[in-house]
Amino acid sequence: MKQNEGEKTMDFVVIGGDAAGMSAASRAKRNRPDIRVTVIEKTHDVSYSACGMPYNIADPSRPMEDLVVREADAFRKQGIAVLTGHQATRIDRTAKTVSGRTSEGNPFSVSYDALLIATGASPIVPDIPGLNLPGVTGVMVLKNLEDGRRIKNFIRDADVKRSVIIGMGYIAMEMCEAIRERHIHVSMIKPGPGLLPWMEPQLSEVVRQELESSEVALYPGVRILSVEPGEKGLVVHGEGVVIETDMIIVAVGVQPNSGIAIEAGLETSVRQSISTDGFLKTSDPHIYAAGDCADAFHAVTGEKVWIPLALRANRAGWAVADNVCGKPVSLPGIVGTAVFKVLGLEVARTGLTVQEAMAAGFHPVSGVIQSRSRAHAHPGASRIWVQMVADQKTGRLLGAQMVGGEGAAHRINAVAVALHSRMTVEDFSRTDLAYAPPFGPVWDPLLTAANQLLKKIAR
Repeated sequence: MKQNEGEKTMDFVVIGGDAAGMSAASRAKRNRPDIRVTVIEKTHDVSYSACGMPYNIADPSRPMEDLVVREADAFRKQGIAVLTGHQATRIDRTAKTVSGRTSEGNPFSVSYDALLIATGASPIVPDIPGLNLPGVTGVMVLKNLEDGRRIKNFIRDADVKRSVIIGMGYIAMEMCEAIRERHIHVSMIKPGPGLLPWMEPQLSEVVRQELESSEVALYPGVRILSVEPGEKGLVVHGEGVVIETDMIIVAVGVQPNSGIAIEAGLETSVRQSISTDGFLKTSDPHIYAAGDCADAFHAVTGEKVWIPLALRANRAGWAVADNVCGKPVSLPGIVGTAVFKVLGLEVARTGLTVQEAMAAGFHPVSGVIQSRSRAHAHPGASRIWVQMVADQKTGRLLGAQMVGGEGAAHRINAVAVALHSRMTVEDFSRTDLAYAPPFGPVWDPLLTAANQLLKKIAR
């Protein structure tokens, strides 16, 4: 879209320089070369693959910079003003300005016509005595590229042999694999019961056995009392447990970086994420929000949710750019499709769990099947478990979880498409899925799960 004669050049300002922010900035500049785009980023890294950090940490020969998709200078050559080392601290909605300070302590202020808040999320650090004492080394989180560098350098410089991971969620599992790849002993501890609390217990048990087969020490349901310096490294004191370690990774989850939006008086929703409509617009018509700081609509329930995932962030950034440039785009909902790898297992989920379905007003029924990743007698096959959830009253497919040595990560996409299409289990059971012996049985594990679930629905 070209600027009309006499029309004022638009100032589009983006707070946050990773997935949503840089996607929006780059697309806006492509849509309208005349637009003035400014990105404010508090770190010195932009546009990098945060999801690749655990795998990079696992390989001591790879520099963390391998994960950088585009350097800041590449965006600057595109005509985008990228202000790294600038932390935005205040939005003045009346004056339509963003102000803050540089890493050197100098104040700055930038005016906007349209503003995107893409501040992401930050790790939750529990209030454990000794965990955040000044001068205590070896306690780390993993969220941005600098965190990844810090962990990787510490493993090398401190000659780490023992580690403790606080938490047992996605990032905790990926970091467990990365650290075991470095031949470092791992202990995982959390106050809540069980691994991956959202997971069907039969599938969670498969993950537990995989971890223990790799000599990972598991301490679920153990409250951490304190962290103290030891003769060498750190000592974690839990209820009935004392663990000596060289390094602690805190991976108990993340929270939306919505503070600047709250202070500006913008509305928030689930877990204090920034409330947006289908066009990513906040309660201020000149301000958008996208990525891990913003909420979304769930395609199954229609309700607001906060599920921070990479694809949504990038897609939302594109949509904001189109909307700012006068090309109205409304995003469909999400279904929370997520996959991760832990040691020899692929773990995947999409849609609702039984508990989530009940909370949303459905009458859930579920079933678990065990199948094979390849056809009978084809070499290299591994076991695969599928849990499928449906609504008893309507037969509508509501969600699925999968765990297996292979084949879980990509199979889950079929269920995600079915959820977006509001298919019933019967509809899904009749889909024409591909078959060849190296890739699965004639009856794909998903079809077997659907057929078994149909029997429960019919009761």
